[in-house]
Amino acid sequence: MDIIMQIEGMGVSYADKTVLSDITVDIYKNSITALIGPSGCGKTTFIKSLNLLVEDEKDGAVKGSILLEGTDARKIPREKLRSKLGMVFQNPAPFPLSIQENMTYAPRYHGVRDKESLGQIAKRKLEVAGLYDEVSHCLDMPARKLSGGQQQRLCIARALTVEPSVLLLDEPCSALDIQNTAKIEAMLKELSRDYSIVIVTHNLAQARRIADYTMFMMSGELVEFGRTSQVFSSPKDERTRQYIEGVFG
Repeated sequence: MDIIMQIEGMGVSYADKTVLSDITVDIYKNSITALIGPSGCGKTTFIKSLNLLVEDEKDGAVKGSILLEGTDARKIPREKLRSKLGMVFQNPAPFPLSIQENMTYAPRYHGVRDKESLGQIAKRKLEVAGLYDEVSHCLDMPARKLSGGQQQRLCIARALTVEPSVLLLDEPCSALDIQNTAKIEAMLKELSRDYSIVIVTHNLAQARRIADYTMFMMSGELVEFGRTSQVFSSPKDERTRQYIEGVFG
């Protein structure tokens, strides 16, 4: 498969504290890559480093090479980089605006002014997120009145309005029930036909269900990376096997 991101020798630190060490991995186009590992191992820091959010935090520093479609991420203007690397956090965070305004905010910011075009973008991405039929009658309603699962799907749809190359998701289902989790998983599988997705998840069953590739991280290091089927059925590292079997977590 084609590579969309190349990360080589990535290290992350805050002041004098090292959080990630020497991570080298490729992210493939039109695939889902799951990050698994114990709490505090650096999964969220890893995805926040890809769009250089960490570099904008107090005392945050990222070293090593990060290439997006062959271009050094640091040479891409931050605004453009973060539109190419859409990020959705663990807790849904709709803007305190209507559903429609949430969906048109980013395109407006990036210069789309035509109302018809904005409406088409909003409709198309809500449809992709499987949300349009549920909200088409109430697009003027405050987005924060949606259920938790709907808010999360709205945030994913909103991230898609600027056509990112990669979608970065930090535990998007951790606070959701089984039904909403299933909807998001089905949506992500469908989205992976057109987008590259990196998802942090504590749910090993979820990683097995939806991920094409899996990264296992521990203590700020990348222990193992490979096809999900291989990582789960025949891990190369004993620590991976122990984590998957629940020896520690």
